Amino acid sequence: MKSKQPRKQRKARYQAPLHKRQKFMRAHLSKSLREKYGRRTFGVRTGDTVKIMRGEYAGTEGKVERLHLKDCTLAIDGATLFKANGEEVPRPVYPSNVMITKLNLEDEMREQTLEQG
Repeated sequence: MKSKQPRKQRKARYQAPLHKRQKFMRAHLSKSLREKYGRRTFGVRTGDTVKIMRGEYAGTEGKVERLHLKDCTLAIDGATLFKANGEEVPRPVYPSNVMITKLNLEDEMREQTLEQG
């Protein structure tokens, strides 16, 4: 960020292109992962197992079903809401409110990125 003004920081965040929004999708690692990889945070991806730390669903653990870069939220398969018509929809959760407990390491490049730490 170049400006100190909160309004300009918010504006930059809301108008950021998708490749920069990917950086906003970072979450804390659990203690065991932190010790193993020597880093505090890492980007969340579909297939990671996360634990919700804040809000109504605090303590719920589930897999990340989907990332919404447009509004910087996650859809987790343990946190759902019921709409007025009875339809069940995923509750949007911000990545800052979750902790990664298990990483999806199917991608070899992701594993190399972790090792560089």
